[in-house]
Amino acid sequence: MIIGVPKEIKAQENRVGAVPAMVMELVGGGHKVLVQKTAGLGAGVTDEAFQRAGGTMVDSAAEVYGQADMIVKVKEPLPAEYPLIKKGQLLFTYFHFAASRELTDAMLKSGAHCFAYETLIHKGTLPLLTPMSEVAGRMAVQVGAVCLEKHHGGRGILVGGIPGVEPATVLILGGGVVGTNAAKMAAGLGADVRLMDIDLDRLRYLSDVMPANVTLLHSSPIAIREQILHADLVIGAVLVQGARAPRLIRKDDLKTMKEGAVIVDVAVDQGGCIETCKPTTHADPTYVVDGVLHYCVANMPGAVPRTSTFGLTNATGPWAKRLAGMGAKAAAADPVLGTAANVLAGACTHQGVAEAFGIPYRAPGSVL
Repeated sequence: MIIGVPKEIKAQENRVGAVPAMVMELVGGGHKVLVQKTAGLGAGVTDEAFQRAGGTMVDSAAEVYGQADMIVKVKEPLPAEYPLIKKGQLLFTYFHFAASRELTDAMLKSGAHCFAYETLIHKGTLPLLTPMSEVAGRMAVQVGAVCLEKHHGGRGILVGGIPGVEPATVLILGGGVVGTNAAKMAAGLGADVRLMDIDLDRLRYLSDVMPANVTLLHSSPIAIREQILHADLVIGAVLVQGARAPRLIRKDDLKTMKEGAVIVDVAVDQGGCIETCKPTTHADPTYVVDGVLHYCVANMPGAVPRTSTFGLTNATGPWAKRLAGMGAKAAAADPVLGTAANVLAGACTHQGVAEAFGIPYRAPGSVL
């Protein structure tokens, strides 16, 4: 199979879908790998490194898409890429379909086979989402701390405080991978951390592993509204696999928050869990609603592309090789890869996406 790795074109996106070690594995498996020139430079990977690993460098994205049977990316295709995608072509990347009807309709129309990193389930986990969730959770505290500085529009609070002055109160909505990593970072800085989740078993587990300055709370609409009164930094970290993120904070709730409080909505890729969330970029990351500063960058890990690229490809590489070896039909029927099949040959094959837009659903194994 010919596998293509195009350069990412999303704003300030410097990650790349493969690294030399992954290319070497794919070539060793009998595949040909085309890499668009300079695709890896943002992550510190040179064209020469790809060539030494057995990759073939090509000049343009049109060549990559035109020749490849399978495309391996990081972010969802953008409108400029839609015309390049061929009927029957395999695409393996983050899609987050439930957050975009336009993207969903475009991929349905293309006739391509779209396998999404974020919905692949293995041993009860989301292994291809985990590394970027780890990055985003840790980054959420970093960027939140900066946003709390007065000259960025925040309350002028040091997250960890100092002796004699109380630290910031950090509220984290969701105790999954993002929330857990955010809590570790915030706790390490010395913040007063409140982590909320609806899963009592998860809360019991976290109570055994979190430091003493992390308070675990059961989440409900009333409890959230009570907690945001005290929060200096709120981190939205809720994920519903494959579906749109639930709205946990309403616009009216912002009026009860402190002036200059900060919201970092990591769930923005899935539509956001704060009603006032809208995607932003690294170049223009924040905006203010009712005195509350919002940071809603849709590709947060793109700011640390070397860490993110190698973390991501450590996870995606073996599955990309398996998908290339099986092909779309066998992969759609596979108990693991089938969970990543979101759109196949013009049909929506993920229930969460179908429910988000009220479109027909078909089981992956029944389409090809």
